[in-house]
Amino acid sequence: MLRCPMSYSYILYTDGACSGNPGPGGWGVFMQINSRTKELNGYDPSTTNNRMEMMAVIKGLLETEENSHVTVYTDSQYLQKGMQEWLSGWKKRNWKTASGSAVKNKDLWQKLDTLSRVRSVEWCWVKGHAGNAGNERADALARAAISKKA
Repeated sequence: MLRCPMSYSYILYTDGACSGNPGPGGWGVFMQINSRTKELNGYDPSTTNNRMEMMAVIKGLLETEENSHVTVYTDSQYLQKGMQEWLSGWKKRNWKTASGSAVKNKDLWQKLDTLSRVRSVEWCWVKGHAGNAGNERADALARAAISKKA
């Protein structure tokens, strides 16, 4: 069951995939804009699953208008918790974790932060591979991007 309301202008279902970690990766976005849908995906020859999860959201947010409402559904707790729980602390500590090490994927976290500040974004976690149609489509798009390049 989804826990977030579906009353926003844009709904993004996002996913990332990797063949090996690191390895070739793909990202996918299934977007709902009112009654329309849009699909996006892309490929990186050498990446990690976390980077592809983040890239999917970045690419999806770039397709939305500033000052819009966006609901992002992700099966990545790393991404969801990063944006909702960890980001403010990392920024206060000059991009260091609570243990003092450098934040991984800082470049993508900064891009997500920038895009999120000019949109009203709600971050929702969904269990992956559990029958959520939007999440399953985003996963298929991410995997298709890897298959096209393999």
